[in-house]
Amino acid sequence: MPLEMPDPDADDSPRLRSPRFGGERFDAPEGPWWRPSSTVGRVFLGVGILAILGGCIAGGLALKTFLGRDSRFRIAGASNIEATGLTQVSRAEVLPVFGEDIGRNIFFVPLAERRKQLEAIPWVERATVMRLLPDQIRVSLVERQPVAFVRQGQQIGLVDADGVLLTMPAAMMAQHHYSFPVVTGVDPSDALTVRRTKMAVYGRLLGELDANNQHLSEQISEIDLTDPQDARVLLPEQGMDILGHFGDDRFLDRYQRYKAHIAEWRAQYPKLAAVDLRYDSQVVLEMTQGTNAVQAQVNGDSLKDGKAGGEEKPAATGTADAPPAAKPAATKPVASAKPVKASAPQPSAKRPAVKQPAVKKVAASKAKKPKAKAEPVEALAARQRKAREHAAKEKAAHEKAAKEKKHPAPQHASLTVKKAKPSPSNRPASAVAEGQ
Repeated sequence: MPLEMPDPDADDSPRLRSPRFGGERFDAPEGPWWRPSSTVGRVFLGVGILAILGGCIAGGLALKTFLGRDSRFRIAGASNIEATGLTQVSRAEVLPVFGEDIGRNIFFVPLAERRKQLEAIPWVERATVMRLLPDQIRVSLVERQPVAFVRQGQQIGLVDADGVLLTMPAAMMAQHHYSFPVVTGVDPSDALTVRRTKMAVYGRLLGELDANNQHLSEQISEIDLTDPQDARVLLPEQGMDILGHFGDDRFLDRYQRYKAHIAEWRAQYPKLAAVDLRYDSQVVLEMTQGTNAVQAQVNGDSLKDGKAGGEEKPAATGTADAPPAAKPAATKPVASAKPVKASAPQPSAKRPAVKQPAVKKVAASKAKKPKAKAEPVEALAARQRKAREHAAKEKAAHEKAAKEKKHPAPQHASLTVKKAKPSPSNRPASAVAEGQ
């Protein structure tokens, strides 16, 4: 019997078998059942798949018709709507949202739309709406928590951390015993993002002041958030309120600096109205209406008005209101200039022209001297002119008389040369003050 050995050079094509050995003419390759090799198998497989899909669709439609028309799945009334988490929101505010769902099949209630409508209620922060078979709707609410009182004109309301304005009757506020600072500058006309930004500054301010259970925010009465970059805090101090400019960061550091020096500032400036703490090396103290602002410098832990480390106080940077006009300070004569009566000139001597010496300005302030102080100087100059004219006439008359007597003319040059100039000490005090 011949043996059949596999040929390594042969291909993998099916081999022919001899019919005499009872084998098939060809060895057909086997495949998975879902990939039949014959055309008939493929047809039967497609028909089976279509039948299964048709049955599923028909069953789904039948189930939908059953659920939609069966009265057991209809919401009979408001009693079928259950609401939890109601504190400030009443059930009467929730039920109108589901008003058109009464009598409707529970499967036809648009839950996403109802959730948005519930969150549109001011006091509702988040809402969850669920179906409970066969005919119940469950609503779960998370209400907003107020963090501050907000003043709008003469009305006092509440506001949460997101800047949402909340209303509540005054009697209910008293029942809750709320203890918040009053916030201003949060206007209903502002966009919600703007109000949220302002309340974020408020949250950081209270967070820093109340850190480590210090509860320093209890000493704040009002916060103005009109400018989010400058939180203006109203602090009560012994019967009066001081306005502090705290900026938008480092609130605790600025508050501690304020408390460390407010007693000193008030003792030195009884009309203190505001303190600007936004600068690291100095503060600006603003007075009440009609007074000037004062700039102070910080030197280490000590804070002195106008001087720090022996330096002179710089000029004020601003004022609470326009300062009144400075009053001219009274000028005083120089101490060495004592008032002395002017001596009358000699009749026969030629009086030299009086040269006014340079006089330094002496004043207690930079204010200009009134013009009334210059009148004595003008009177003295007039008297000096008259004296010079009189001396000239006397000289001319003396020379004429000498010529008539045929005597040589007297030497008047010695009188002119030897005549001492008037010293500033011999002049009146009014002349010393000339030019002031």
